[in-house]
Amino acid sequence: MGNRLSRIYTRTGDDGTTGLGDGTRVAKDSARVAAYGTVDELNSALGVLLAQPIPDDARTVLTEVQHELFDLGGELCIPGSALVNEDDIARLEARLDAWNEHLPPLKDFILPGGGMAAASCHLARTICRRAEREVVTLSHHDAVRPETIRYLNRLSDMLFVLARVLARADGHGEVLWRKEGRRRG
Repeated sequence: MGNRLSRIYTRTGDDGTTGLGDGTRVAKDSARVAAYGTVDELNSALGVLLAQPIPDDARTVLTEVQHELFDLGGELCIPGSALVNEDDIARLEARLDAWNEHLPPLKDFILPGGGMAAASCHLARTICRRAEREVVTLSHHDAVRPETIRYLNRLSDMLFVLARVLARADGHGEVLWRKEGRRRG
């Protein structure tokens, strides 16, 4: 087992730097720190979603995703490591396909909403999209495995489908965007 934190503050970051998993010190606003920080934020957003009543199959999948996101954050924090793999991506795709199979085809855009769980899922989806963008930004000047980007891309797709499932499961239904009939001013 790894190191245990016995003291939360170390004062080593007071100069605006932080330590990566390999011991390298980088600026706290570096692309790498932004990327794994947003993955951490996404994991927290999933924790908020999991704190709500949701179907058991969704709870099981999201709990597994939280562990995978912790691995993905570790991969980003330790340059050169590989912790997320094709099997993780395939599991997301399988779950996404299974949930999507029971949904009607989309004919309109969906607004974030549809009840608290669905809205929380939409929020997690948008954080996931931001994490993906930040990992792509990181990949422009540091090595990032393509599986890392694909995992986040597929996860955001899965969260979109899950938000649709959750909106229907709690009886609120999806909130559809009305293209016409809005006041313009």
